[in-house]
Amino acid sequence: MSVFHDAGAMTTQPMARRRRLEPEERRAEILAAARRLFDSGNYASVSTSDIAKAAGVARPLINHYFGGKRELYLEVVRQMMVVPTPVTERLPKTTMENRLALSIDRWLDVVERNKQTWLTAIGPEAIGRDPDVERIFLEADEIAADHVLEAALMSDVTEAREELRAMIRSYGSMLRAASREWLMRGTLDRATLRAFMEDSLLHLLKVSYPAVLAARSGERTRPE
Repeated sequence: MSVFHDAGAMTTQPMARRRRLEPEERRAEILAAARRLFDSGNYASVSTSDIAKAAGVARPLINHYFGGKRELYLEVVRQMMVVPTPVTERLPKTTMENRLALSIDRWLDVVERNKQTWLTAIGPEAIGRDPDVERIFLEADEIAADHVLEAALMSDVTEAREELRAMIRSYGSMLRAASREWLMRGTLDRATLRAFMEDSLLHLLKVSYPAVLAARSGERTRPE
C-alpha cells in the first residue's frame, strides 16, 4: 500500500503574488509552499492547484519543475528525511560531545517545524510499502552517517568503517521510532528524547565501536 492517495480536496490558501525569479529560486519557492501545505494537511488533502496558488505560480509550472504532485511530494520528503546540511555545518571546534549535542538540537528543530510531513514520511504505511520512499530512506541513512561522523570528528576513521556506518544507520532507524513516541504518542518530551539520542549515540561511538575494534583485533591475534 502506498502512502500516496490522491484526492481532489481543496484547501483555502491565499494566492501569493507572482514575482520574476530565476528557475532555481522558483523551484525552491514551490518546494517551500508544498512543504507548508503538506505539513498543515496531508498528501491527499493538498492539490497541485493549492500548491500553485500558495507559491504564486501557474499550475503547469508544478509539472514543469517536478513532473507532478507525487514527484513534488517525494522531493519534499527527501528534503525532510535527508539530514539538512545546516544541522552539521559550521559546528564549533570543540568536543565530540558538544558538537553532537548541537547537531541533535538542530535536527529536532527541523523535525518540530515540519512535524506533519515528517510523521507522514515515517508513518507505518510508508515504511517498506512504497519503493520510492524506501529509496529516500536508504539515501537519507547514508548521508546521515556521513554527518554523524563529521560532527563526531571521526570522518577519517578507516578501521571497521563499514561496521561503524552500519551501526549509525541502525541508530537512524531507532531515532525514527523514538520521534514517533515524541510527536505522535507524547510518551517522550523533547528534552527526554534529546537526552536519549545523545546518550545512545555517544555510547555507540565511544563504547560499541571500540568493542567492535577490540573484537576484530582479538580475532587477528587468536592462535590457529
